[in-house]
Formats: sequence, structure tokens, C-alpha cells
Amino acid sequence: MDSLPDALIQSILSNLRNAKDVASCNCVSKKFKDSMTFVTSLYFPRNVFDNLKNGRIPDSIITHMVSSVSRLEELVVYSPFTTIGLASWVRLAGPSLKTLELRMDNLVDLRTGDRSLAKLDSIQGARNLESLRLWGVLMLRAPKWDPFRKLRNLEIVGAKMVDSVLVEALRATPELKQLVLLGCEGLRTVSIELHELEGCRLDFYGSGSCSLELRAPKLEDLQVQGCSWIRVRKTSSLKYLSIANNAGRIYMVDFGKLVALESLAIRGVQWCWDAINKMLQLATQVKHLYMKIEFTGDFEALLPFPEIDFVDFFKTHPNLKSFDIHGAMFAALCQKNSLKNVHSSFVIPCLEEVVITVRSPLNVEQKMNTLESLVKFAKNLKKMKIKILQMRSGHSSADDFFEEICRFRFMNHNLISIE
Repeated sequence: MDSLPDALIQSILSNLRNAKDVASCNCVSKKFKDSMTFVTSLYFPRNVFDNLKNGRIPDSIITHMVSSVSRLEELVVYSPFTTIGLASWVRLAGPSLKTLELRMDNLVDLRTGDRSLAKLDSIQGARNLESLRLWGVLMLRAPKWDPFRKLRNLEIVGAKMVDSVLVEALRATPELKQLVLLGCEGLRTVSIELHELEGCRLDFYGSGSCSLELRAPKLEDLQVQGCSWIRVRKTSSLKYLSIANNAGRIYMVDFGKLVALESLAIRGVQWCWDAINKMLQLATQVKHLYMKIEFTGDFEALLPFPEIDFVDFFKTHPNLKSFDIHGAMFAALCQKNSLKNVHSSFVIPCLEEVVITVRSPLNVEQKMNTLESLVKFAKNLKKMKIKILQMRSGHSSADDFFEEICRFRFMNHNLISIE
């Protein structure tokens, strides 16, 4: 290292980010210590201050390290900190800070609510932030933020808040392009309006009965979990859409035209059939379709899917390249009348990959007819994976099912695999 030019050493060492490594380099030599001023990122892990001695305080150590850097662009603090400490770091590095990630740890004890809000308010000093990530946030009122005009990425993971607080917080981030809200509690009616938003991931924790209204004309990627009512208008730019509800049921989906949609994933224990049918009707140009819905039914009763005509389905989804279907949807395609209207000229033009999850050995003949039809009419099929999941092998028809499925695989060993 002594034979290298100072500028090269500075360039190498400026890539350090772990605070412990930076502190260690300060002790090596004057040359190393001088190079530490060119570090642009500092990361303080969760347990970095567990063995402090001589009454040293984590806040003061972080403040000293932040003040010793000439132009800090990224600050990540997972270790515990105080409101005063955060305010001092933001005051020192605010003008140059582009990325800020903080583990707030305010969810367990409600008495920390005031301190949590004070911490959020102090972020206001970092006016040039482009990315803000917050973990474990208790938001009893909206933070006192002026608009962050340069903020493009906002992530909040593990938060308790109410509807009005979220609305007020998002008003301070009008130029967002990426929004992530994961494991958020307390929200019932979520309304989001962001005209520059391109990617959005929402995961609402609780009973799964939340409602969502989203206005984002430039939105390209949307993932929603935990909502029963979803309304998204002006979706002509939407390419990737995923809707799931693991705790509740989905009653209503209302989307604009999905002319650009390439990938659709819908998951959940129970969806109302109107919601399923509407998504399939809107996503006629989709290339990748993933369906894992166990039951339909509008109320408490869990009902199977109604019959879906094999030919009509693939005719209305001509661009489908990959199709992943679970139990209920496959059973709906395997009804007796599903393959009665197959014309000799019928083809599935683009389908290349199929993944089918089978949970019941019943209706062996219909299942095999559907599988054989997929192989026969999908002229470009390259791979079919059949997953056998939680099937009761003691059922009287299980032997027939496995005999037929193994024969089918033997006849098409170049295409088919069984898990």
C-alpha cells in the first residue's frame, strides 16, 4: 500500500461503508486516516456498539464519524439512537446526504410515540434526499415535513399509522418514483395520488379488509397485499401487476385499461368470482399469468371455480407465454364440456412454459385430456412442470392418477417434469 499513490489509496478506501471498518482504518496510519474523509457512505450495524467502554455514547461516536467525512452521501443506522443524535447528523451532513436509512424501533412501546415523531421531524433537515428508508415507525401524527422535491424512493417497513397520517406524509413527497409500504398496521382506507410514481409495493398487515384507491398515471409495477377493495385508474402504463390477500377475501377490483400489461399474478384463499373474471377480461394481452386462488364465493361459503372453456380462455389470451395455475383454476379448465368446441385449426400460439399444481386425484380422465390438449395445441411449448401438492395418496383414485400422469410424462419426457 505504501507504494501506491495517495489518490489511488483514497479511491480504494472511499469504497468502505461499514463504520467498524472505517474506524479501524483511522488507526492504521496518518495516510489511511486522511483518506477516510473521502468516504461517501457510513453503515452502522445493529450491534456495533454492544461492547462500548469508558462511558462512551453511541450518538457521540456517530456524530464524530459523520463530522469527519467531507461529503457524506449515504447514512444507514440500524443501531439505537436518540432524537438529538439524529438531528446533529442531519445538520452536519444534510446538504450532501442523498440516501438515509434508519431503524426507528418505535413499535413495541407506545410511550415512545412522541420521540418517534420528533425523530421523523428532524429528517426535515436533509433537503436533498433522494432515497429514504424507515424501519419500525410509530406515526401517531403526520411528520412536520416540507416537500422533499428530490425524493424519488420512499420505503417504510413495519409501521403503525392511520389513514390521514399516510396521506399527509405522502403530500411531502410529490416527486416519488418508487413507494414501498410493508407490514403497515392501522390503515383502513388508503388513498394515494402520486403523478410521477412508477413502482409501488404495498403490504397491509391485519384482517385483509383494507381498501385502496391509487392514482398514478405513470405506474408500471404494482404489488398489493392485504386489500379487499382495489381501485386503480389510468393504468395504460402498467406492465407488472400482483394482487394478493392472505388474510381476507377480495371483493372488488377496478382498473383502467391494461393495454401494456405483461405480467399478472393473483393470489389468495378466496376471491369473489366477479373480481377474478374482471381481471382475466382486462388482462387479455398478458404474457405471464400466475393464478393461485383456492376458492371463490361472495360470502363465507367457499365455492369452487365455475367451468372455464379451454378454447375461449386461450383465444382471449393469445400472447400468453408462461402460465402458472394452482388447483382451482386447473380444475375449472378440466370440466367435461371444456374441450367440446376444439376446432382442428385451433392453436395456442405463444405458450412456452406451463406450471400446474394438482392437489386432488379426482376426475383423472378430464385432467389428462386437458394436459394432453396443452401439449397438442401449444405448438411452441418448451416446458411443462406438474406439481403434486398435499394429495391424499390413500384415495381410491390416487393409483389411477399416478399411473396416468407417469405414462403421460414417459410419452413426453422432453417436455414434462413431475415434482
